[in-house]
Amino acid sequence: MLNDMTYPVVETFHSVQGEGTWTGVNAFFIRLAGCDVGCPWCDTKESWNAKYHPHYSPQKLAKEAEKYNPAIVIITGGEPLMHDLQPLTTSIKELGMKIHLETSGAHPFSGSFDWVTFSPKQFKPPHPSIYPNVSELKVVVVNKYDLRWAEQQSALVSSHTLKYLQPEWNSPKSQELIFDYVLHHPQWRISLQTHKLLQVR
Repeated sequence: MLNDMTYPVVETFHSVQGEGTWTGVNAFFIRLAGCDVGCPWCDTKESWNAKYHPHYSPQKLAKEAEKYNPAIVIITGGEPLMHDLQPLTTSIKELGMKIHLETSGAHPFSGSFDWVTFSPKQFKPPHPSIYPNVSELKVVVVNKYDLRWAEQQSALVSSHTLKYLQPEWNSPKSQELIFDYVLHHPQWRISLQTHKLLQVR
C-alpha cells in the first residue's frame, strides 16, 4: 500500500548532477539506505546498513524535493532497487517532477523513471529486469578486466543506450587506461566525477 510504505534515508540534498549525461543539471538527491553489493571503492559506505537510518514516507520525500524546484529528482543509494520504488516514484510524479535512478541493477527493477543510470558491478551480477530500462550505462574502471566487463554489459543493453567509462577516483592509472580505450572505441565516452572536482556534494 502506498500509504504504508516508508524508506530508509541516508540523506537528501540539493545540488547538481556530477556524472554522466546530465552533468551540471540542477538536481535533488534522495539517497536511500541499504546495499549488499559491497564495492571496495564506495564513497558512501555509511549507506550500506539500512537499520542505522530513519524512515520517511514517499509523500514526505516528494514534498521535500518539490521545495527546491529541481530540474530532476535523483534516487540513489546505497542500492535503491533493494526497495520497491513504485510508491516513491508515484508520489514524485504526482507533483510533476522528472525522476532519475542510479543503480547497480542488482535487484529486480521497480518504479517509473524518466532516466536510468545503470552502473553494474562484478561483485553482484545485475538482475535481468534492468537491461530493457537502461538509458545510460556507466562502468567504473580500475583495471583492464573492468573494460572486459564493460563490453559484456554493453552487449546486453539497447544499441541506443549511452555508454560511459568512469575512472575510479583514487586511481590515476585507470584514467589513462580509459582515455586510451575511448580513443580506440568511439562508442564509449568518459564520465568524470565533476562534483568532486568542484568540491560539492
